Amino acid sequence: MFYQIILPNPDPQMEPTFDEVFPQITTRQGDNLKKISDERPVLLVFLRHFGCNFCREAMADICKARPKIEANGTCIVLVHMSDEETAARYFKKYKIDDIASVSDPELHLYKAFGLARGTINQIMGFRSFLRGFKTIVIDGHGAGAVIGDGLQMPGVFMIYKGEIRDSYIHQNTYERPDYLRLSQCCSF
Repeated sequence: MFYQIILPNPDPQMEPTFDEVFPQITTRQGDNLKKISDERPVLLVFLRHFGCNFCREAMADICKARPKIEANGTCIVLVHMSDEETAARYFKKYKIDDIASVSDPELHLYKAFGLARGTINQIMGFRSFLRGFKTIVIDGHGAGAVIGDGLQMPGVFMIYKGEIRDSYIHQNTYERPDYLRLSQCCSF
């Protein structure tokens, strides 16, 4: 794990909040997320598990949008729920292995950012099934074993100066956020 949550009187029943967690998050590369956001906007992307076809589609979308997002002066940071070795394989496959990332296998960050676990309908509803067929078969992203919490929903947060300026909270797994539009809220 690449962050440590230190609370004055930690209560195991209560999850830490954004304000408690954010200043303590350190990327795989050793950079403090709060410090990065003080200098430039951060597009913080919480991924689903790597076996999910929509997670794979999201990584492809980020790769495609990356040049324009970074041209805005925005730093992309990926949050995932697997170990670093597994993440590195997927990031390399989608040509985003040099993007900053944070491993959160216990989902503390997902919870601190208010990202819930999905219902069966959000994960496997009819529209998810239809879009899933397209991403798996037509777009070639395939699907694999669940690596992490198969019910965890993704989300995207635009953070600048330690504050969430914009966000996209998925209501269904098949949704496709406009990463470039989100990044433009704080561009230089």
